[in-house]
Amino acid sequence: MELRRALLICVMPCLSSLAAAAETTIPDAAARAVFAEGDALCRSDAGALWGASLCGPMMLVDASSRELAASHPDAQGTLTARNGIFVAQLPADATVANTAVDWSGTRWTQLRWPLPQDPARRRTLLAHEMFHRLQPALSITRPAEGGNEHLDTLDGRYLLQLEWRALDAALSIRDAAAQRTAVTDALAFRAARHARFPAAAQDEAALELNEGLAEYTGVVVGNPTPSARIDAARHDLRAHVDDRSFVRSFAYATGPAYGLLLDQVSPRWRSNLGEHARDLGTQLAEAERISPALDEPALRAAAARYGGPALHQAETQREQRRLAQLQHNRARFVTGPVLRLDLQNMRIQFDPNSLQPLPGSGTVYPTLQLTDVWGTLQVTDGALMQSDWKAVYVQAPAADGPLLQGDGWSLRLAPGWSVVAGARPGDYVVKARP
Repeated sequence: MELRRALLICVMPCLSSLAAAAETTIPDAAARAVFAEGDALCRSDAGALWGASLCGPMMLVDASSRELAASHPDAQGTLTARNGIFVAQLPADATVANTAVDWSGTRWTQLRWPLPQDPARRRTLLAHEMFHRLQPALSITRPAEGGNEHLDTLDGRYLLQLEWRALDAALSIRDAAAQRTAVTDALAFRAARHARFPAAAQDEAALELNEGLAEYTGVVVGNPTPSARIDAARHDLRAHVDDRSFVRSFAYATGPAYGLLLDQVSPRWRSNLGEHARDLGTQLAEAERISPALDEPALRAAAARYGGPALHQAETQREQRRLAQLQHNRARFVTGPVLRLDLQNMRIQFDPNSLQPLPGSGTVYPTLQLTDVWGTLQVTDGALMQSDWKAVYVQAPAADGPLLQGDGWSLRLAPGWSVVAGARPGDYVVKARP
């Protein structure tokens, strides 16, 4: 009996250990391999690109299980060491995204698990997010971020895609004269867009000097040779063509392209970013001494070189669908009854490729998870973010239904908060209880 009991005591922990291993969504060995790959990338760069090392703490998080695997211990001692990594469960209100986060007293490069299988895409992503962790320490000036609403209009989308096509040609051409023609075309399409939309230059510069520089860093640090970097930049120019909206994703395409072209003609351009909060196209135009022609005949001729007529026809059809969607969104989030949630200390997760500007009101996020002092909002079918980021709106809950859920959203309130009637009939607002 004693021998049998001893065997049972031995077997049960072993079985528990195997069960725990089977439930692990981020294998220890796979996490160590990612951390080693990131470390190799930043050590290879050795601070050359930005004058500071990209190396630092990194975490992998599985969004469904919220399992966390980290490369370093945290400052507050929350993580547990295991097989050369550090593990924990990420709290329910913590962000899960490809981003930089401050968590448990430490600043991290955070990556959603699983990572891309393609080595080039994975290395580019690693270096992109490592830049974001370092970014606050860099002297990069950029204007206040706007909504880039013009990039959801017919003219804005049309001219942006022509610019992408011209940049793709410029990166693929070896003949200097032909490359200069393609660069001039790209700058002409950009200048025409900025001329038609007064806020476009500043709004685009804000995102280009954020996500654009991050993706440029990913392309340069994540790809070992000049030809591989060009291939990665051209991939970015093609990868976003089918995005539902370009208002947040455009800079992932333009940033690497302009950055690599600037590297060719003005290798020290990165050191001037603390002095000039301008878009990268303007910096390239100055470096190349190009003054793009903005007359209509010249623009039409340039557009014809990149399939302009067929592109314009396709965008005209999309514009008709967009206008119908605008009307639908205004009825849901502006004229109709809503629940308003004021923002004080927001943390948000969303898909930058799917945003829908609602001119004069803000931006519609088809899906998001947002956490603030009042709790957590989960959206699966649309929410309106106010232009100044001070409030978010969802359709009001049904009067005879539960107040913490509605059409395409659910709300988990923090203690001390409640949903009460708003100013308009049928509206609601989240308030702290007295």
